[in-house]
Amino acid sequence: MATLEHQVERFGRNETELERIDRNLVELLQEVRVVQTGVQVLFAFLLMAPLTPGFDKLGATERAEYFITLSLAGVSAVLLIAPTAFHRVLFRLGDKAYLVEVANRLTIAGLAAVALAMVGAFVFVSDILFGAWAAALTGFTAAAGCVWLWAIVPLRRRRQIEP
Repeated sequence: MATLEHQVERFGRNETELERIDRNLVELLQEVRVVQTGVQVLFAFLLMAPLTPGFDKLGATERAEYFITLSLAGVSAVLLIAPTAFHRVLFRLGDKAYLVEVANRLTIAGLAAVALAMVGAFVFVSDILFGAWAAALTGFTAAAGCVWLWAIVPLRRRRQIEP
């Protein structure tokens, strides 16, 4: 006869649907908190860049790289803060399943925007330091790393374990 611990380990957690939704929401909001810190630091760096000496000497390409990257960082911040806003507005209305579903989508979109903003920051800085070829190589490498670690590896694992 299998123990309860063995059954829970093999078939999933021993929790009600509401407990599962509560746990999913707590886990998702905790993950968002971790990512938000990085996004806020990147966004702050980008907001400060125009105030530095030499920014006015940048060419049109560098300014476009900067603005696109700043915009992506702003979009990622908005998307990653949105689940908390949703939670506050929908608090105690018994709509956690909807909240988890929407917050998950917003978080995935926010992570995609973070990846693009990080790549943009690498491109922007490496273009200023080393020129267009180094910027292209750095951007490609950063993008490949994000796609590999944030999408391909987890999606491959998901396909392996999904019934």
